[in-house]
Amino acid sequence: MNRLLQHLGIDVTFTSTELRLATTGMNFRATATAIAADHGSVLAADELERWVAIEREVVTSHLQRRLAPDPAVTGALTRLFGLYALAVVSSSASERVGASLAASGIAEFFPGPFRFSAEDSLAVPASKPDPAIYQHALESLGISTDHALAIEDAVPGVEAAVRAGVGVIGMLAFVASDERAERAAALEAAGARAAVSSWRELEGVLG
Repeated sequence: MNRLLQHLGIDVTFTSTELRLATTGMNFRATATAIAADHGSVLAADELERWVAIEREVVTSHLQRRLAPDPAVTGALTRLFGLYALAVVSSSASERVGASLAASGIAEFFPGPFRFSAEDSLAVPASKPDPAIYQHALESLGISTDHALAIEDAVPGVEAAVRAGVGVIGMLAFVASDERAERAAALEAAGARAAVSSWRELEGVLG
């Protein structure tokens, strides 16, 4: 993002924490467009696509190197997989979703037809809080809203699910401990029914 801003002649830089707090739940396409607009710049379509491709390659490679299986997640998903149909509904590109699932050791729980990317699965790329990717997932899987539940850790994700008519549980497992109280309040204000701090706690809520 900082490379893009420099390219556009915008004299602003973000730390990783600042960018994370400002854009969690949004993909790079939406983030780049919004930040450029905030500083009076417009990204031409072909230029935006070039930077989307650059960011996808760099970040996907980073995730492949840094992510690792988490027993707390794999254990919970193993149990939930036997009870529910699980799907990934993401703002991220399909390539990144696949790489992240593989590196985290949970790809087997989300086979191809159960992966949905707002970047690649839609006729026109979008990003949460746009509900289009949730609507597409529901239609593709043949699931009604009253038989679906979203697990989201970011406000745009909660907003997207709620706008699609899907109930939401907020997930705080990957939120920094000193940010959890504020995030929980924000998730619930956005429409989450409740917020849980772990996958084990989620299992308890689901019964």
